[in-house]
Amino acid sequence: MQLIKVALCAFGMSGKVFHAPFLKEHPGFFMSAIVERNKEESKNKYPNATIYKSVEDMLQNADVDLVVVNTPVQLHFIHVKLALEARKNVIVEKPFCVSLAEAEELVNLAKEKNLFLSVYQNRRFDRDYLQVQKILEEGKLGKIKEVEIRFDRYRTEASEKEHKENPELKGSGAVHDLGSHLIDQATQLFGFPKKLFADVFSMKGDAFANDYFEIILYYKNELRVRLKSSVFTKEAHFAYMLHGEKGSFLQERSDTQEMELVPGIIPNIAKDWTKNLIEPDGILNYLDENGRWKRELMTSEAGDYMNYYQEIYEHIVFGEKLPSPGFEILQNMRIIEAVLKSSTKEKVIYL
Repeated sequence: MQLIKVALCAFGMSGKVFHAPFLKEHPGFFMSAIVERNKEESKNKYPNATIYKSVEDMLQNADVDLVVVNTPVQLHFIHVKLALEARKNVIVEKPFCVSLAEAEELVNLAKEKNLFLSVYQNRRFDRDYLQVQKILEEGKLGKIKEVEIRFDRYRTEASEKEHKENPELKGSGAVHDLGSHLIDQATQLFGFPKKLFADVFSMKGDAFANDYFEIILYYKNELRVRLKSSVFTKEAHFAYMLHGEKGSFLQERSDTQEMELVPGIIPNIAKDWTKNLIEPDGILNYLDENGRWKRELMTSEAGDYMNYYQEIYEHIVFGEKLPSPGFEILQNMRIIEAVLKSSTKEKVIYL
């Protein structure tokens, strides 16, 4: 089996939870290098990886084929650029960059160097999103008229992550953070909208980056897609609400991968490693082929972030399709910039 040598640019939550465990357990990858500026926390779990004190030192000295850029978003541009210039293929954490201009420059550089650049859109592998995708593909709802996708939290106190909380830093806040997931899911499911309107602000006050947004995406076929996030939501809403000519589908945000990975569960490439759901997590109410209304409680199948890395491996070794390539995510960056512009100018922005 061909072995892909990988470098991880940071060992914070992203590295510990979303990348390192999967790279270690996938037999096609070898964790060759990890950047830890001040600590050596990775040494116990990943003793075969060489620890470097800077991304620059790692790129100059490490023997790697693939670099995972999972530093704060404000550093994505420079670190991806350095990795591409060092002739390394790159995975970059979402959000891609702080601006469309930065993202476009990196996509062009990757093309020029004949390297791949993939954005880690892991929520495409959540069980709840996959269930929504399945329901739409089955077509039981008929023509879709209205959709709402939410990602809510109850976090009334500021985190210690300045790159996410400081309003003076470009790329901070919920629109770039959670918004990059919801926008990606909307464009994956329904394509690129023709215009949008957005309301963005900070519920915690002006001293903090935006932590609330409501975005309305307008599509040519009269479809409206609303994306929403708040940090003052103690009781959960349905995360996905789809309404069509022949019925509705309501889906909870039920994926448990993150909460299982945080305490240290080991993902297994050979079988489902997440816990089974005890109760149904969705409601489907639709008009069947006999003209009768049917209401069904639905239970989604497990998602698996390992599938992202499996797709990366198959792209490198077998030339299969690259997951979430940088040029595809440019459309999400266009929407993010339009969202911020719409909220500031308080008007609809045509795309």
